[in-house]
Amino acid sequence: MESGVEKVSISIGQRLRAVSHILIPIVLLVVVSDQYTKHLVVQRFQPLELLPVIDGFFNLTLHYNKGAAFGLFHDLPDGIRQLTLWSVSGVAMVAVIYFLLFEFYEQRLGIVSMSLILGGAIGNGVDRAVLGEVVDFLDFYIGTYHWPAFNVADIAISVGAGLLVILTVYEQFRTKN
Repeated sequence: MESGVEKVSISIGQRLRAVSHILIPIVLLVVVSDQYTKHLVVQRFQPLELLPVIDGFFNLTLHYNKGAAFGLFHDLPDGIRQLTLWSVSGVAMVAVIYFLLFEFYEQRLGIVSMSLILGGAIGNGVDRAVLGEVVDFLDFYIGTYHWPAFNVADIAISVGAGLLVILTVYEQFRTKN
């Protein structure tokens, strides 16, 4: 007990209810928009076909990524790659659920951050489960330098991770002052 205030224990069920009104809509929005945009691209493009949107900067394309973000692990043998990617995804999802229920259940920005990461992981996981690879279609570039193609799920994961960094820095700054 600090400063004479007793901390009230909140059950896991109460924590889950506290985060679910933010978690569920964000996860659903990310997964549905990710899968829908991928579906549209797969229906309209051949692999590696390019549709310039902003000349010299942005194309739509269809790229199948057998690896993780930015092609990590793509050169591993198929079975090892799949085992590695599913293992990393499983650990990440357990970590996200842990942080939701034990660290961020009272912090709206933390819940949003974890929800975006979880939605993105599920979106790419659906591709990996159904296709054995992930559909990427957003191609940004300058000159001959192309950023690795990515998708809506990747955006959600990146934004969620960015919010997590902001939250962490804010909390560190707040506790020092």
